[in-house]
Amino acid sequence: MSSNFEAYEQDFGTLTAEITNKIGRIPKLGGEEKTQLVLNVDKQLEEVRELMEQMDLEVRELPIQSRGMYQSRLKSYKGEMEKLEKDFKRSRIAYSDEVRNELLGEDAGSSESQRAHLLDNTEKLERSSRRLEAGYQIAVETEQVGQEILANLHTDREKIQRSRDRLRETDANLGKSSRILTGMLRRIIQNRVLVFVLGAIILITIILAIYFNVRGR
Repeated sequence: MSSNFEAYEQDFGTLTAEITNKIGRIPKLGGEEKTQLVLNVDKQLEEVRELMEQMDLEVRELPIQSRGMYQSRLKSYKGEMEKLEKDFKRSRIAYSDEVRNELLGEDAGSSESQRAHLLDNTEKLERSSRRLEAGYQIAVETEQVGQEILANLHTDREKIQRSRDRLRETDANLGKSSRILTGMLRRIIQNRVLVFVLGAIILITIILAIYFNVRGR
């Protein structure tokens, strides 16, 4: 699983390096060449977004104990992606202003104000999107932790139930053993009493025999 993530990392590094280079070239170009470069960067940014989604899915499928390191790396990549998008938007807005000024001869101060307003709104939307994504990720992780806790509780409950069953079985065996010992003790006492009675009878018989023998003489 981590090998897939690392492969996505390599693709991410290659794409972002190309995009950074092209964004730096946009202000220096003009005409059709600049238009094609803007479209190309936009396409590559979309590829990077898809890579980020794949990396996010890979991280969510990792075990919780090894997920933290990859989440930190993914967070760093997201920050780099956001910077690239901002830089591209600035160069693209500057390019749009340049084309509009060439065609319509608009005032540069008005264009700059509109660009700043647009950037501000875009950043607000991005922050809201990041908050929603973070909330969703927390909800998914909370659900996973809850499922693991429920599974552990179910396992503990089964262990406790088995322990109770063994205690009941042990108690039943102790009761049976107690009854057996009581019966054995009773028989021992009965045998001793019987031996005592027989001994008394034999002794009385011997005494009587001696008495009648002496008296007969």
